[in-house]
Amino acid sequence: MYMSKHGDRSATSFAAGSAPNIADRPPARLLLLAPPHARLPAGFQNVRCDDAGRDLFLAAMQRLRGRVYLEDGAIEPRHLSSGGRHCLPIDGESWHLLALDSSETVRGCVRYRAHDSQVRFTELSVRHSAIANCKTWGGKFRAAVEAELQRARSGNLSYVEVGGWAIAPERRCTAEALRTALATYSLARILGGCVGITTATARHHSSSILRRIGGSSLQLAGTAIPPYYDPQYRCDMEVLRFDSASPAPRYSGLVDELVAEVFDVPVICTRLPRTLWPGALLQQLSPAVPPISAGSLSPVFAV
Repeated sequence: MYMSKHGDRSATSFAAGSAPNIADRPPARLLLLAPPHARLPAGFQNVRCDDAGRDLFLAAMQRLRGRVYLEDGAIEPRHLSSGGRHCLPIDGESWHLLALDSSETVRGCVRYRAHDSQVRFTELSVRHSAIANCKTWGGKFRAAVEAELQRARSGNLSYVEVGGWAIAPERRCTAEALRTALATYSLARILGGCVGITTATARHHSSSILRRIGGSSLQLAGTAIPPYYDPQYRCDMEVLRFDSASPAPRYSGLVDELVAEVFDVPVICTRLPRTLWPGALLQQLSPAVPPISAGSLSPVFAV
């Protein structure tokens, strides 16, 4: 997960304990891209079945992510498509929470990859991380993740890998990154709750910010998995775990408020859901609205 150096002043104050003003500018409009075959809670009020629209927003998100990561030195031009997109295979099977400006240009994004509680370590993206392949800590890291997976199974919760966070430069000195991260907690609650993991860069205080909203070190028998250097992204990283039921107390009220907001955001999927996400909130609410045409979306994308 990355935050730009242009947001360091705001990020530093928050990492030091001073929360940014969540209303420091008009909030971005949120939008959700659902993965194929997703099962949605009936509480979502604005479900749009539109393959073309989903693909366009996904491409816009990947271009934003590509620009941000390239500017930060986390990737090289060779990691981008000819159109400037930072594409990963897991993008197609994940939820994506997007922040749009008034012209519907994607200004922020975060990826939410949900697994059922029976997922194995060998099926997780974090198995490819540098810490997972470390001779000293690799075995301990796997054991710690296995313990988290057992916690998810015991609670009949999804196990979630969160990543791909990027914020456009003009939004980095605002509370947009904080709001997007907290909305991820809200989405997790809507989808039935989760135990989750993320690898967060220490660059620009990103890992410190995630800690302040509820993330904590992944541990094995009381010993924290230490920060590590990731040669792929060329920066120091931390492995953080989180539980959707336990955001930082100072932000729990805001997470609750954002649940209602996330229920109202447009959700773009590839087909109408026929079943509900197990354990999802408000299952008694009315079913999702019928599909709309691609032309009614009218998205505007940054290049």
